[in-house]
Amino acid sequence: MTAPAQEAALREAPLLEMQGIVKTFPGVRALGGVDLDVRTGEVHCLLGQNGAGKSTLIKVLAGAHQPDEGVIHWRGEQVSLGNPQAALRLGIATIYQELDLVAGLTVADNVFLGREQSRFGLTFPGEINRRAAALLTRLGHPEIRPGAEVGSLSAASQQMVSIARALSQDARLIIMDEPSAVLDNEEVQRLFTVIRDLTAEGVAVVYISHRLEEIREIGDRITVLKDGRTVATGLPARETPTREVITLMTGRTIEYVFPERRRPVVGDPEPLLEVEDLALHGTFSGVSFAVRPGEIVGLAGLVGSGRSEVLETVYGARHATGGTVRVAGRRLRRGDVGAAVAAGVGLAPEERKSQALLLGESVARNITISSLARFSRAGLLSGSAERAAAREQVRSLDVRPTDETREVRTLSGGNQQKVVLARWLLRDCKVLLLDEPTRGVDVGARSEIYALVRDLADRGVAVVVVSSEIPEVLGLADRVLVLAEGRVLAEEPADALDEHRVLDLVMQGTTTHGVPITPHDTTRLEKTQHEGTVA
Repeated sequence: MTAPAQEAALREAPLLEMQGIVKTFPGVRALGGVDLDVRTGEVHCLLGQNGAGKSTLIKVLAGAHQPDEGVIHWRGEQVSLGNPQAALRLGIATIYQELDLVAGLTVADNVFLGREQSRFGLTFPGEINRRAAALLTRLGHPEIRPGAEVGSLSAASQQMVSIARALSQDARLIIMDEPSAVLDNEEVQRLFTVIRDLTAEGVAVVYISHRLEEIREIGDRITVLKDGRTVATGLPARETPTREVITLMTGRTIEYVFPERRRPVVGDPEPLLEVEDLALHGTFSGVSFAVRPGEIVGLAGLVGSGRSEVLETVYGARHATGGTVRVAGRRLRRGDVGAAVAAGVGLAPEERKSQALLLGESVARNITISSLARFSRAGLLSGSAERAAAREQVRSLDVRPTDETREVRTLSGGNQQKVVLARWLLRDCKVLLLDEPTRGVDVGARSEIYALVRDLADRGVAVVVVSSEIPEVLGLADRVLVLAEGRVLAEEPADALDEHRVLDLVMQGTTTHGVPITPHDTTRLEKTQHEGTVA
């Protein structure tokens, strides 16, 4: 066999083979027989709904869980991954969705944690700083300083630090669990460039994402899990129809993801939420909008446009430096979350695990935490009444498993998001602020959450939605505000916009270098678009 033929055969042979993998936890069979093979130099995409077993499978592969049954072959030899160090020694590195960085350490310390350079017991920070800087430059982020404390970085920058750590381990297989969840479009393209460079060098990547358009762009083959089993493997990523992938993941065909918009409200009801000239120094200014009962307003824009900060400021989690917020005509105190909640404002934040959920507590307590006063008499909490109210919400929102006493950390991402929504349903909130409501949520659960949000609006709740996915904003909202660099560029009905129009507005807005564009100044933007000049 010639050298090129031998090389081709090596690339076609599986680098990794997992056969019949079974993993059972008390009362739960997480994996019921999973098969997966990954070839050298390919991007193998692992798909499945939340709860399908993806996270458990990659933890088995990373050495964090031991399988009850099944075998693992690495480069043709059967291996036992008894712990994460054993996986790393073989060349298997994992980048988890919930980043495992140490906030108090520097970027460089995190990149080389546990592998610090030392001689005669002395460490040399200059060396690891130089190596970390080289890795971050390779990732297209030379602006991330190796000496910066990692806790001070944005979520996107922290993701890049985690990827740099994997690259520093000279891995032959890198597992990426939702790596693009906190990245904007430009950063995703940089990530894809890095992935292509790695695979060209023979590194294999297992890529997990709920964004099917990413799978089409970066993937080579697909494996689909459902209910802890492999239902399809080796599917060509670019040729397999989306409908087929969704049907494999869900067991049903989902024709319509977004619920039908409600008919316009008769008359002109007073707004439930009024935001006027709201400002947060250094982040955004002059933000004004109103939301009426039953209306869903979307905030669209790139990462860093100020979308999430607007929601947090309305909620009182950030102290506004200017402007006013009114709920049902009543002005809210700045920076007072308690006053906002008392007025009927609820927030489902972007990072639900760290900001919205008590992971060690039950589903019931997470649902009732903002309404405990209604279950108290003479200072005593009625646990039975609390659980009964939570049980009703669990049934109403179809939270699975239907056990309100279960720890919320054991639920899938989509069901955890339902728990957050249930909290505000129980609270009978008037205004609901949703920040990235479907991040890390599979396509089946997404449609359920969209239906829940529309149902809340139909009950008269005023909803504000932030999403980095423009099609999600346009499909769910009735009206959309487009933001860039902390300013509102346009405010239009959602059905008057498309993704290209929003991106055009955003990109032109970010090239004005601070020149304000008012919500009604769309004529000038359209004119400059037509002429091909920068406004």
